[in-house]
Amino acid sequence: MEIGLKIKQLRLKNSLTQEELADRCELTKGYISQLENDLTSPSIATLKDILTALGVGLAEFFDDDDSEPITYGENDYIVKDTDECVTKWLVPTAQKNMCEPIIMTVRGGGATAKDLPHDGEEFGYILEGAVKLTVGSRVERLEKGMSFYFRSDKTHFIENTSKTDEAVLLWITTPPNF
Repeated sequence: MEIGLKIKQLRLKNSLTQEELADRCELTKGYISQLENDLTSPSIATLKDILTALGVGLAEFFDDDDSEPITYGENDYIVKDTDECVTKWLVPTAQKNMCEPIIMTVRGGGATAKDLPHDGEEFGYILEGAVKLTVGSRVERLEKGMSFYFRSDKTHFIENTSKTDEAVLLWITTPPNF
């Protein structure tokens, strides 16, 4: 791990000059420069002081978030197949994230379950077919290439308007709800 580079990135993220960071930590600008260029290493106490000034804890600083996957493929997806719909979770760990993207395939004449009001917002994009979206008392018809966006504070669901053709949509909720 390049400690100096990471400190520099945090300093710039906080819009601080080397001198401002040095003043907050009772260090010299020269020491901060040497540290950022990996010409010296800080003691644990000094590193803690610097990170406190940058608003970051030791654990967070050393947490290597590169271990979290950022790309997913067919083998990673979770699929639930019912008589009316096929739901494909595109990010298997989405429950711990801010949003949850799925691909929903609604079979001909099928419908999603009625989703009761909850906190959050939802976005969808129709990839194939046509659907009827019901949000509370509002009913909208959407076709391929159209999108929707609404607050999830009313009962909502989707129906495939075709008796034979499938409808496919990208559906994203925040926070995760599917």
